[in-house]
Amino acid sequence: MTLSLHRSLVPVRRRTPWRPAHVAVLGAALLALAFSAALPAAAAAPSPDPTPRTARADVPSGVTAGVAVFDRRSGSFTEQVNPSLPFRSASVVKLLIALDLLGDRGPDALGAQDRARVDDMLRASDDDAASHFWAVNGGGAIIDRMVRKLGLTDTARPPATHPGYWGYTALSARDAVRIYRYLLDTAPAAVRDYVMDGLRSSTRCASDGYDQHFGIPSAFERPWAVKQGWSGFSSGGCTVPVRATPTARTGTPAVAGVDLDRPALHSTGTVGPDDRAIVAVLTLHPDGTSYGKAYTDLGRLTRSLNVPGAMRPAGTWIGTWGADVTVRADSTTTSRKLTVLPAGAEVLVSCQKRGQEVSIPPYTNDWWAYLPQYGGYVTNIYLSVPENQVPGLSLC
Repeated sequence: MTLSLHRSLVPVRRRTPWRPAHVAVLGAALLALAFSAALPAAAAAPSPDPTPRTARADVPSGVTAGVAVFDRRSGSFTEQVNPSLPFRSASVVKLLIALDLLGDRGPDALGAQDRARVDDMLRASDDDAASHFWAVNGGGAIIDRMVRKLGLTDTARPPATHPGYWGYTALSARDAVRIYRYLLDTAPAAVRDYVMDGLRSSTRCASDGYDQHFGIPSAFERPWAVKQGWSGFSSGGCTVPVRATPTARTGTPAVAGVDLDRPALHSTGTVGPDDRAIVAVLTLHPDGTSYGKAYTDLGRLTRSLNVPGAMRPAGTWIGTWGADVTVRADSTTTSRKLTVLPAGAEVLVSCQKRGQEVSIPPYTNDWWAYLPQYGGYVTNIYLSVPENQVPGLSLC
């Protein structure tokens, strides 16, 4: 499909709330999205965590969740939902792989190649690095050692039917909190600083092409440090080709008490100055759930939590539609491409302005929305609102 960008030929028309069901046919034409690299002057400053929140996390319908939020200042939990329920860890287990490798040594004890692998594993969630260390350091024995050392109660090596699947390690939300508490309060300073610096440097696009700034990174302003996990999805947005994360599809709902089939999306890490809060949100979604839907549901759940010390970004959360929706450096289709949104993901919008007119029949629009968390613009055509201009949203 070709974009009509000639203002003299196509008048700007008001959009209706209707959305085409056959989004896939838009194909590459949906790439006409953009974002501005410069922050608009009108952008509002983040505000501290506002008014008291509900006592219980807002778990979306159909989602199974394990949640634990620990306030390091008070030494108490502010949120717990199914805290001991085991999930398959997906890439969150890379924390244990890294801690086992480092032991009581600092990163200087690693060879250059191994250090580069750990860097990629922590920042870009590189699977090849995790598989390398899993193979050379004993596979499931890594988990056994970490369970003993950290005092984990719900963590277990992958089932005997899948010994090489490190992502099938069982992990609960409360054990994820214990891992971070060990890392922050017990691990040698060199280990703590190295691992936490890696988690603070989490890249938006993971090495397998998934947008990994869901949950904690989208719900809260920095400072934060995160290790995310995903399994069972086939498309994750971002700017590089996606490699589908392996799922065994066992045909049974669980193996050794851990669900290996339903799509999993997890967000774990620390939030606030001095890593005040430890947050662990582990989720399973109905079979066939898209990455964008899971991304949105996990975001809503995370935003509902009582997280001490958190700063929440200013703006309005708005749903999107379409696939391959591109974020660009300015409000034109020729501006530099920054990334691609997970299909259907909810995004934070801070302001809007007029730019290049874009036509995706039956829609035509010259308004563009600024997404502060991406640092760029997207055409308003792909926002799930009935008007060309988002009502009540300020100008950039």
